Amino acid sequence: MKSKSPQPTDSKYSSNQAKSRALIYALAGVVLMAVIAAVYFYENKPVSKQLAIAPAPSLTNAEYLGSETCAGCHQKEFAAWKTSQHAKAMQHADVKTVLGNFNNIDFTYNGITSTFMQRDGNYYVRTDGADGKLTEFKISYTFGLDPMQQYLIEFPDGRMQALSIAWDSRAEDQGGQRWFHLYPNEKINSKDELHWTKRTQNWNYMCADCHSTDVKKNYDEANNTYKTTWKEITVGCEACHGPGSEHVQQAKVAGKEYSGGHLTAQFIERNSVAWAINPATGNAVRSTPRTTDAEMQVCAQCHSRRGQIADGYKPGMNFHDYYRAAALEPGLYHVDGQQLDEVYIWGSFEQSKMNHMGVTCSDCHDPHTQKLKAEGNAVCAGCHLPAKYDAQSHHRHKPGSTGAQCANCHMPEKTYMVIDPRRDHSMRIPRPDISVITGAPNACNNCHREDDAAWAAEAIKSWGVTQPKGFQQFSGAYHAAATNSPDANVQLANVASNQMHPAIARAGALELLANYPTQMSAFSATKALNDTDPVVRRAAITALQFLPPEQKLAQLSPLLNDKVRTVRMEAANALVDAMLGASPEQLQAFNKASAEYVAAQKFIADTPEGQSAIGSYYARQGNYADAEKHMKMALQQEPNFIPAYVNLADIYRMQGREADSELTLRNGIKVAPQTAALHHALGLSLIRQKNITDAVIELRKSAQLAPDNTRYAYVLAVAYNSAGKNNEAFSEIRRALKQSPNDLDLLIAGATFAKQTGDTVQIRFYLQELVNRYPNDANVRKFLQEFNQ
Repeated sequence: MKSKSPQPTDSKYSSNQAKSRALIYALAGVVLMAVIAAVYFYENKPVSKQLAIAPAPSLTNAEYLGSETCAGCHQKEFAAWKTSQHAKAMQHADVKTVLGNFNNIDFTYNGITSTFMQRDGNYYVRTDGADGKLTEFKISYTFGLDPMQQYLIEFPDGRMQALSIAWDSRAEDQGGQRWFHLYPNEKINSKDELHWTKRTQNWNYMCADCHSTDVKKNYDEANNTYKTTWKEITVGCEACHGPGSEHVQQAKVAGKEYSGGHLTAQFIERNSVAWAINPATGNAVRSTPRTTDAEMQVCAQCHSRRGQIADGYKPGMNFHDYYRAAALEPGLYHVDGQQLDEVYIWGSFEQSKMNHMGVTCSDCHDPHTQKLKAEGNAVCAGCHLPAKYDAQSHHRHKPGSTGAQCANCHMPEKTYMVIDPRRDHSMRIPRPDISVITGAPNACNNCHREDDAAWAAEAIKSWGVTQPKGFQQFSGAYHAAATNSPDANVQLANVASNQMHPAIARAGALELLANYPTQMSAFSATKALNDTDPVVRRAAITALQFLPPEQKLAQLSPLLNDKVRTVRMEAANALVDAMLGASPEQLQAFNKASAEYVAAQKFIADTPEGQSAIGSYYARQGNYADAEKHMKMALQQEPNFIPAYVNLADIYRMQGREADSELTLRNGIKVAPQTAALHHALGLSLIRQKNITDAVIELRKSAQLAPDNTRYAYVLAVAYNSAGKNNEAFSEIRRALKQSPNDLDLLIAGATFAKQTGDTVQIRFYLQELVNRYPNDANVRKFLQEFNQ
């Protein structure tokens, strides 16, 4: 079972046992930061060109009929689908579908004993409800099948909530046939945002879109209720092929002469295609170029890390008009692009050489059963000569061993939701040498856990071969950004500008460049505004948000008319406070794109992320009344939603209502006293109120709660300096520099404070550090010139 979030952000539902409250807030912050702020791929050709979607007939009146209708003509495909997890993604809870043991079985977690029972053909659980009291709930639906099954509980307001105690459906000898909690290392209670009654476990918002066919969420904001509907309870034929009424009608008219068609999704990219292995290289070549991206986009609607921005998607439509796909970004991927959080395959596969050579999902997987077309190494042998690759001379392991399995080296697994291992589909060459530098995992040490990455890298050298670089060659830039390297912006700009890198990696580099407001960043991002990939164009807009309003308007206004909705929305978001002096044509385009942006946020108005995003957008327009209203609605929905406290306080700040700003932040601290962001924001508010003594206390608290946050350390040091506490200021700078020795703000602050105190020893130290770490930085050279005047 995999759950998908329909929110227009890069966050998706994850029941990974390692998921924490910090991740919940970090993902929510993605929304808020966004608000604030015919081709064939040869190895030596650019890999990032966007493929077209296969043209589909205009079927505006086509209706969904259900999978049973398809069985009459497509018996083989229907029978295969019936065996799939798609066919059982969601079902009514009854004796045929429920796998868990409901024979008065007790399960204890965090001091709460839940009891699973059945009577009169129905299934029930007695567990802690939203108020923390043991209450009996009826199980309405099953959710998923293998390796686990979850259970949905329906509430009178239309909400359906996924129980966090799941059934391990694996065989008993594999550790299965037991109840287990999805957060075994947490202590989740009814007040926790991860509790099964809270929004993070809400089916309507988090899961429904990918477990049923043609889902309409139908959230009523005025009454805070749902009337969510579907055309088929599970993932049926039409979830991938589109509504079938016109297809069926045409088949009836044409009879045996009917050749197919009249579906919104036309999977023609593999028609008459063959892969022929070149004996010289041992690798296959596609007989004809792949010129469309239809199959990948249909699969991506659920098998990607994405957020839904609107109802109404039908297979064959542009995926990026209805979903906001995540780029390669920290928190989701390791610096070399390997999966970290649950990214659901598409983002990994987008990085792969296979994808850029024309491989699609159905080259390896049967699209109806979802199973591999062959077992073990045989599935790879269709494109890779076994005599060369399925040989000990290649894999260096005993034939038939786990180390000799292609997937174990090139598609390592990571386990999510406690028991669900999923393979990384970037299909990369193992690079323990990169692990030595970056700390990213590698396939070698997944098995050789008693040894480290340096050992694995040396082992490869001992084979007498040169370590192949592999297809993904952007880890250096991402690692430079993660470690605050002085040349990070240069490396990121090189990745963003180099068409040899996968589009998802270039997009991620552009998003990171937003942290480096330099001329080089602007140059690279400006070039990317015309990229063929919409995720890259969207990221380029993000990277250019630091431009002055007039320049931003000139550069980004053409993107308000982009052919892809997510790009238009990003342009509207970037330009919301930069439309002064816009032409009538620019204003007209902005108003349309702005309406799309607001509609996308209102689509998730059932979440504090959506309410907060709308509020921040209105605030940037100067519409403070509506901004305040939506921010308060966010807090009403979720009193623990910390970003709304910070943003509401900022809205008050914009209006000069500093006392209200302070009160809001103090209320937030009462709810979450250990949240560094709240103490930091309160400290800034107190500084604006010229209460430097209390400000220092709050800023020090924020730095203590988040010792890795160099921005907090920098602001605290400045506050110390302003309060005349020079020793404390230098002490804080030195502490932070131990963790981030390349932090430019800290180094400049240290030099400036040393000059103020006349401390020549420290002056020499900080100036030398600036020269050593930023020898080619124009801004540093300018600072040094002015410093020495």
